[in-house]
Amino acid sequence: MKNDDRTPSIAKLSKFRSRSISAENRSGAPGAGGRAVDGTMADAASKLGVGWKVSPSLDLLAGQTLELANIRGSGIIQHLWVTVKPEWLRRLVLSFYWDGMSEPSIRVPLGDFFALGWNHFVPFSSKFVVAAPYCGLNSYWPMPFRTAARVTLENITEENTTVFYSLDYSEGEIEPESLLLHATWHRSHPVIDGIHTLLDIQATGKYVGTYLAVGVDSPGWWGEGEFKFFMDGDEEYPTICGTGTEDFFGGAWDFEVPGSGYKEFTSDYIGFHQVIRPDGLYESQTRFGMYRWQDADSVSFLESLRVTVQDLGWLPGHRYRLRKDDIASTAFWYALQPCASNSDEMLFEHLDVT
Repeated sequence: MKNDDRTPSIAKLSKFRSRSISAENRSGAPGAGGRAVDGTMADAASKLGVGWKVSPSLDLLAGQTLELANIRGSGIIQHLWVTVKPEWLRRLVLSFYWDGMSEPSIRVPLGDFFALGWNHFVPFSSKFVVAAPYCGLNSYWPMPFRTAARVTLENITEENTTVFYSLDYSEGEIEPESLLLHATWHRSHPVIDGIHTLLDIQATGKYVGTYLAVGVDSPGWWGEGEFKFFMDGDEEYPTICGTGTEDFFGGAWDFEVPGSGYKEFTSDYIGFHQVIRPDGLYESQTRFGMYRWQDADSVSFLESLRVTVQDLGWLPGHRYRLRKDDIASTAFWYALQPCASNSDEMLFEHLDVT
């Protein structure tokens, strides 16, 4: 898919028409915004009337699945903004269904989709994801669809919460070769036999991004493990093999600046943005988050792709040690046809156990 095909051009007129779905316009229909007569702010707007911020958010009840958007026709989602309190980042599950599929192509904990696992907020900026103060979550992944797009948010807890959101898209015919975004979430808690699998699919497409959340279970350096891409029939040995976890995310030498410890950084394409340090009380283990968006360096595959990372550290005497850390991954990939996300469904009920 050409970069120019992903979104309507700013520099010229196009056949696309802009739409936006939010609690103020649930359908995204023309002229349908700001007409609410009831909503979460009805009392605050009671003396002002219709059109004065009556319904800027939606209540999401315990165990409920809320339909954020249900779009018919062809188009492209260009921006999704969501905000919840940080303690809800791993207690809600975000799903995208393309072209009438009964199974979602994206099914990821809300926070992990925006590169914020662990129910912790940290501001950062990148090309495809921006987290703004305070817990304003923004996705700019281009998300084309041919006949339909449905987006849901599921509350997996026994408590109620409130969600603010807006989904900005353009309706119009997309190019036939446009690829559809997928995201797969896996968690190994703990990692078994030193290998965490991020993705294992049969499809044709491009691998474009990784968010990795690592919770260490013991002292010592945790990031010696290699990323491996087994492509199109690779079995025991991969076609692409990295040199270490921090290397894959653009860093080096343990992400450590001598004398000052771990050093967070962010950029358009790579970042080591989460270092959640022990607080001497309940936050007992250090946890990390890092991302890599492979836009210019996407990994193309024709038949299949399996992506793994080793959970590897050091023993005394400079020998490798297999670790048993808590690793959660979100893999972003595009495919020509919608596929099931194959996320770890059975683990969603334990998401908020961090």
